[in-house]
Amino acid sequence: MNNNSQLRATPQELDKRPILIVPYMWVGDFVRGHSVVTLLRERFPDRPVDVLATTLCTPLADYMPGIRHAVVVDLPRGRIALSQQFALARRLRREDYGDVLILPRTWKSALAPFLAGIPRRTGFVGEARVLLVNDLRFGEWKLPRTIDRCAALALPKNAAPPAVWPLPVLTIPPSEVAAWQTKHGLSGNRPLVALAPGSVAPARRWPSASYAALSHRLLAEGCDVFVLGGPNEKTLAREIVGNTRARDLTGNDIRDAVLALAAAAAAVANDSGLLHVAAALGTPSIGIFGPMTAALWAPLNPLAAALEITSGLPCRPCNQNVCPLGHHRCLRDIGPDAVFAATRSALAARVTTPRALG
Repeated sequence: MNNNSQLRATPQELDKRPILIVPYMWVGDFVRGHSVVTLLRERFPDRPVDVLATTLCTPLADYMPGIRHAVVVDLPRGRIALSQQFALARRLRREDYGDVLILPRTWKSALAPFLAGIPRRTGFVGEARVLLVNDLRFGEWKLPRTIDRCAALALPKNAAPPAVWPLPVLTIPPSEVAAWQTKHGLSGNRPLVALAPGSVAPARRWPSASYAALSHRLLAEGCDVFVLGGPNEKTLAREIVGNTRARDLTGNDIRDAVLALAAAAAAVANDSGLLHVAAALGTPSIGIFGPMTAALWAPLNPLAAALEITSGLPCRPCNQNVCPLGHHRCLRDIGPDAVFAATRSALAARVTTPRALG
């Protein structure tokens, strides 16, 4: 940097202290937040970037290039939990952060950074956070997608956004994928297809009977099929696996799911966090969208296919977590044949253009 540019540099640009990101803690939104990491590393190459993470999301941070480390904390939902906020603030103060980007718009998410005395606290106005956030941003609701709102906070105030945001990336060492395959007795002779039938919202779940029909067809085609998800998806997994050789990999260990998606030749998922994980890994992914449109809610990374009902349903998109009319046609009308065809195409494309891991 020459002397003239130094004279024009802002204090933020000259600061060498670490930067903290307070992300959304849902899996999909956490993955989206990696675009923010990339923007900050491009803008401040000499400043380390850390991220706040729950125990659930911490394994994802391990695979995100550009993150120095995750500050692991599990704050309760639905209440302030002052004693835990003060304890977190003491931890943050020891790191001597110069900046924090607070992606959620809630009052609670800005409290610990304020108590820690982080000098510059950037975020949208949100819940009247005038005291907690001192680099206030406006116009949040004019930005159509979650990624647009999150990534805007990594830019200077009032800066025009780039034509495209940097894509989220999850990079898995090939040795970890190989060890996972050995652990599960996979020879690599059959393509692995990962199914993610869960979602935090019931209205976003393609029927388990449809997933079971898809699994049967994939098994008949000579694929290995793994069903992924959290412990709440155990019942769905049993319905899909039945007495076939498909395998249930649902449980508490998201790292196991990440490695399965990294090893998979294709993934089929609802509009859910694991769809974002698969897309960020570069695994050919088929996303199934019901009440939400793919244009607004699909991963930033390209999908092999985004399946949705685009006409004939005046109630769609309703953007509801539970179907207001009770018929769930936006998902029920997407048949297993369409999803199987999209998966088969993704598998065929992958054979001709193999994907490199990490």
